[in-house]
Amino acid sequence: MTLKWWDRIFWELRPSIGLSFFRIFVALTIGLHVILSFFYLDDNYLSIAFKIINLSFFTPGVIEFVQKSPDGVVYFFVGFFCVTWFLFLIGLFSQLSCILLTACCYYFYALNAFHIGTLSWDILLVTLFLMCVTPYHGDYFSVDGLRKGGTDSYKRQRPFFLQRLLQIQIAATYFFTALHKITGSGNWLTDNPMYYLMNYPPEGVVKHFVFREFFATRPELCYVIGLTIVVCEILLPFLLFIPKTRLAAIGLGIFFHVVLVSTFHVPTIFFFLFPPQLMLFINPNEIIRWIEVKRARYQSQGQAQIIYDGHCHFCLASIHILQTMDLFGSLRPVDYHSVEDVKTLHPNLTKELCHSQLYLIEPDGALSGGFFIFRRICFKVPMLYLFVLFFYFPGASLVGPWVYRWVARNRYLFHRAKVCRDNACFR
Repeated sequence: MTLKWWDRIFWELRPSIGLSFFRIFVALTIGLHVILSFFYLDDNYLSIAFKIINLSFFTPGVIEFVQKSPDGVVYFFVGFFCVTWFLFLIGLFSQLSCILLTACCYYFYALNAFHIGTLSWDILLVTLFLMCVTPYHGDYFSVDGLRKGGTDSYKRQRPFFLQRLLQIQIAATYFFTALHKITGSGNWLTDNPMYYLMNYPPEGVVKHFVFREFFATRPELCYVIGLTIVVCEILLPFLLFIPKTRLAAIGLGIFFHVVLVSTFHVPTIFFFLFPPQLMLFINPNEIIRWIEVKRARYQSQGQAQIIYDGHCHFCLASIHILQTMDLFGSLRPVDYHSVEDVKTLHPNLTKELCHSQLYLIEPDGALSGGFFIFRRICFKVPMLYLFVLFFYFPGASLVGPWVYRWVARNRYLFHRAKVCRDNACFR
């Protein structure tokens, strides 16, 4: 019975799509913590920097070895960190890049704990360590996912072990934070820290939000708010694990962090990491069911058709990638060679046009081709949402078509197939 309970809690197979999404926010949080400190290398990490050593975290031998680093080695680790961070962000060799990124983080932490040696940083390192032990946070929303391919990769089944540990981590963070508030020297039950915070000098931890002066003159209200925060932090770890209260607890947690970031000067972890980590409590099977409903809706109401050249290996590879990214199944690829008369697809199409570039026919009959179809696809494919800014950047409509035509003419350079090397499919 115990073994079955353990398997159900930790080893049950569930889709890993939520974990893949979480990887992006871990990378963003790490980047905002560390990369910003690189702008002041003289003050932070080089030999002339003022340094604080964390001997409670590292052994004296490790500290002594790292402190011998010449400035050239520091510059090397700065570059190496940026490369591994970017690879982890985009999910290329996600486990390996995560391991190397974590090693770089420990190096900078051992070099100088003054700027990043905080409780939030320690929590972030624990999160990174957990991500190092598994390869499947790159199943989707990643270059690894595109390399492996598969239109059903978004629902690939994986052990729930890592996601459960991350759930326990954030639940424990809330609980022990509340425990510290009621047992520490500034006890929130017998004292009124919120009132003192509201009356801190302007350079204090509290931002100048709209109602700060209002709260600063009402100690009773500040005391009630402080008690409410403690109660919420104590209850959240339990409410998050109860199915009936889970969604409300997630909403409460996200609201708490939005208010916290809006009113206090807090580390980026409170905004970029904790709210997405709360989303890991959503059952991934429910996410997949929601995706399947969206896919069924597109299939019944009409998908946009991508007209491509099925004899072109580069085109086939591009369509394969698009199908993998097309989470909601909003696109339907059509090989124009499989159609007797392409005018049945759209009256403005000809075989010569279809041979020269991709075309998109939307359900309402609107036709776009070449560079401009990517503008339309960016609104349909979640993995391309961020590229909306790129494709609509001023001047993109002038440069984009030229770049597309050059790639189309030289597509043999981007594929290993013999016919593409000869550029035969373009002649």
